[in-house]
Amino acid sequence: MDESEDVPGTPAAQPEVVVITGMSGAGRTNVAKVLEDEDYFVVDNLPPPLIKRVVELAFAPGSSVTRLALVADVRGREFFSELASSVHELQQGHEANVRLVFLEASDNTLASRFNETRRRHPAAEEGDDVRDGIERERALLADLRGQADLIIDTSDTNVHELRDRVTNLLGRSDTGRLRVKVMSFGFKYGSPREAEVVVDVRFLPNPHWIEELRDHNGLQQPVRDFVLGHDGTGPFLERFKSLLDVLVPGYESEGKRYLTIGVGCTGGKHRSVAIAEEVGAHLAGHEGLHVRVAHRDLGNE
Repeated sequence: MDESEDVPGTPAAQPEVVVITGMSGAGRTNVAKVLEDEDYFVVDNLPPPLIKRVVELAFAPGSSVTRLALVADVRGREFFSELASSVHELQQGHEANVRLVFLEASDNTLASRFNETRRRHPAAEEGDDVRDGIERERALLADLRGQADLIIDTSDTNVHELRDRVTNLLGRSDTGRLRVKVMSFGFKYGSPREAEVVVDVRFLPNPHWIEELRDHNGLQQPVRDFVLGHDGTGPFLERFKSLLDVLVPGYESEGKRYLTIGVGCTGGKHRSVAIAEEVGAHLAGHEGLHVRVAHRDLGNE
C-alpha cells in the first residue's frame, strides 16, 4: 500500500499493533515518538522472536494497553531474518489489527544523515563505508518492504511534516489535538519542572489571611468569590486567556502534543486553585482540545 492510500479503520474494540521497520536513518525513532504521543505503548529494538510474546502480554486480560507499536530492524542482528515470518504469523492470528510500516529514504539522504551524525551504519561490515551499509541493508529488507502495509518515504520530510503524516495515517482522530494540563501549585513546594508556561498569581490578595476563608480552598464558592471578585482578577484573566488563545495554536502547529500550564500562589490552596479552574474552563471551550485541571499541592498544608 502506498502512503497516499487510505488506511482502513479499526473497530474500537480490536487491539492495534503497528510494527515499524525500514532503512536505518529513515526516521524510525521519530515515528516511534509520534506513536507514543498517540497513546501507543512503544517497544524499541525488539528481537522478532519476541514479538508474539510481547503482543500476548500487552493485550492479556487486565491490561490497559489497546495500541502497541513495535520497532524491529537490523539492530536485531541474527534475529532480524525472522521478522517477516513473525509479522505474518501475527497477522494470521486475527487477534489484533496488525500493520507493518516501512520507512525509507533515498541513498543520498541516508548517507547524508549518517555523515552528519558520524555514526557507523548498523549493516556495514569491516572496511565498508556508509553507502556499502545502505546497499546491504536494502537487499536485506527487500522482501519485508514488499510485505509492508504502509511505506513512508522521508527523503524530503522534516520532523514536523513526518509527525503530521504519521498522525494522519496512524493516529486517532481524538488524540491528534494538543493535550493541555492546567496545574495549580504552591511556590513554597517548588515550581513544576514540567510546566512550559508558569504564571504567578501571588499579586492577588491571599484568602489565608481572612479567618473565615482560611480553612476553605479554591474549589469552594466562598474562596472563588473572593479571588474572582477582586478588582485585579478580571483584567488579569482576560489578558492571560487572550495570551493562551495565541500560545495554544502555536504549540499545536509546531507539533507539540502536551502542554502544561502552571498557576502558582504561596501554598497552592486558594488563589492558584481558583484561577486554574477558570483557565481550564476557558481552554475546554476550544473545540477538540483535551484539557485537564490538576491541583498538585491541594491538601499539603
